[in-house]
Amino acid sequence: MKRIGIDAGGSLIKLAYEEKGLLHVKTYSYNQQEQLAKWLQMLAPDAHIYGTGGRWNQLKASMKQPNHTVEEFTAIVQGTNYLLEEFPEKIDEYILVSIGTGTSIFHVKGQSFERVLGSGVGGGTLMGLGSLIAKGKSFRELVELSAKGNHQNSDLLVKDIYGEQHAPLTGELTAANFGKVHLQEEHSEADLLRSLTQLIGEVILSLAGNVAAIKGIGKIVFVGSTVEGNKPLQEVFLSFQEMLSYQPIFPDKAAYAGAIGALLE
Repeated sequence: MKRIGIDAGGSLIKLAYEEKGLLHVKTYSYNQQEQLAKWLQMLAPDAHIYGTGGRWNQLKASMKQPNHTVEEFTAIVQGTNYLLEEFPEKIDEYILVSIGTGTSIFHVKGQSFERVLGSGVGGGTLMGLGSLIAKGKSFRELVELSAKGNHQNSDLLVKDIYGEQHAPLTGELTAANFGKVHLQEEHSEADLLRSLTQLIGEVILSLAGNVAAIKGIGKIVFVGSTVEGNKPLQEVFLSFQEMLSYQPIFPDKAAYAGAIGALLE
């Protein structure tokens, strides 16, 4: 193991490394830094570490191995391009949505890219507001509980306002996120978490969809630890395809795009 890529994000430390021709990935939380240091010293004492992310400078101070800094956005795009090589269809130009603690949206064409937009709505929003709804739950527990909920019990939909009347919009669209919470008591923690996921997904997709429309691009690629394995959030991104006319793509190992990009650098 001669090289290791690390993405030290706002919430997690993600690693990528190659061994015997195979790509491997690992995740540590920030309270596991001691375990990470021991793992690196035991298995890769002579490796060069290539790091990126907002907390990389803080993390690298504890590294005994030679280390190098990789620009974060370059790492994310380069890692995503690598992951997209697994797709049977060649994808050369796309809108990239990277959802970590917050969200960044890029226009990628080949090896060149432009960061077009960003938002503070992302995984940090899910953890922060999710903890207010369901105290003491981990990120994975919040996602699992959200999957059991129904956002229609706490979101106000267009059809709730118009009833049997002709509505100017599709009845299933959200008219107001959490718009029913103060009107009725028939909602659970799971319903509220599903509404939170709906809100996060709708905000991000609204931004990404506008960028895709302006750039005339139909493919939107979603990466980051917030979206990988998060079926409720992926379902939000899948649900507007007919209306916005785009193709959502969720690469395998999407949470590790930054770490993989750092490794490749």
